[in-house]
Amino acid sequence: MRKLIVEEWLSLDGFAEDRKGQLDFFPSSEENRYADERQLEFLDTIDTILLGRKTYELFVDYWPMATTDKEIIADKLNQTPKMVFTNSLKKAPWGTWPEAEVMSGDAVDAIRKLKLRSGKDMMLWGSISLTQALIKADLIDLYKIRLCPTVVGGGRPLFPVFDHYKSLKLVEQGSYENGLIYLSYTAV
Repeated sequence: MRKLIVEEWLSLDGFAEDRKGQLDFFPSSEENRYADERQLEFLDTIDTILLGRKTYELFVDYWPMATTDKEIIADKLNQTPKMVFTNSLKKAPWGTWPEAEVMSGDAVDAIRKLKLRSGKDMMLWGSISLTQALIKADLIDLYKIRLCPTVVGGGRPLFPVFDHYKSLKLVEQGSYENGLIYLSYTAV
């Protein structure tokens, strides 16, 4: 069975978005260049990128035009097939690259079925609402958390409210010179 991997950038106080719904606490591309080789290697392990509508709209304004001289992962990210989970878009163009497939309806059920298909792992970036629904459905196999050395003082958390504890197992950790910490957890 394929794994579903979620990668999220969080503020040190645990928010995936600040109070204004912004992501300004993320390190800039220049500050984040140290992680590019690591991310490029990771992209070789996946064959599908999953996005919610809002994250698609953020990504499509940048990534299809990005080039490898500025963003080493640009070509790999752009050529990897994408699925956008939305009930409002009918098409999801990706610049001159192949369009993303639009998936409407019950995203959780669709992703449950996608996990049963053969292939490499799948990656979900951002897409907090979708991520929270998948967390509640216990469909996430690996959480890749990038903890930014910034406190935003409020905003939207990654994890939904539970009526019980959810245990995770740390499988990888590290840090970079700019203070960013990477953590990877599997569901227990």
